[in-house]
Amino acid sequence: MLLEETYHKLSQMKMHGFAHALEAQLKDDNYNQLCFQERVSMLVDREHSDREARCLARRIKNAKLRQQACIEDINYRHKRGLDRTLMARLATCEWLRNHHNLVIVGPTGVGKTYLCYALAQKACREGYSALFFRVSRFFQELLLARADGKGTVRLPR
Repeated sequence: MLLEETYHKLSQMKMHGFAHALEAQLKDDNYNQLCFQERVSMLVDREHSDREARCLARRIKNAKLRQQACIEDINYRHKRGLDRTLMARLATCEWLRNHHNLVIVGPTGVGKTYLCYALAQKACREGYSALFFRVSRFFQELLLARADGKGTVRLPR
């Protein structure tokens, strides 16, 4: 009965990773060889990694990326003029920490959208929020903001 109450309280506190790790520890006799501090440390680590994974999934979902793109999967062999060192610098997300903007331009079909998705996904992995929308929608929002006299753009959600 005490264990069920503990699981219920962990669920109420949304500590699902902790609860799953506790359940795994109780089922496996190998954990009995560990001291109390080691076991608690493993439970806390599991909860922490579970929360981080949920936050990342939420940031990626909110970014509204329409396809999976990863900065590590960019193909530099294709003739589109991508500078590998520049992309490596952008992948550090230093430009975000410095509050700089990034505009990607180029001819049709060279993968500008894929690069945007890859950089947005990398930003999400680094803990930043991202939101993808096409420039035409951005210009519409700018026009509306100017017409309303607000001067600020309401980003689409």
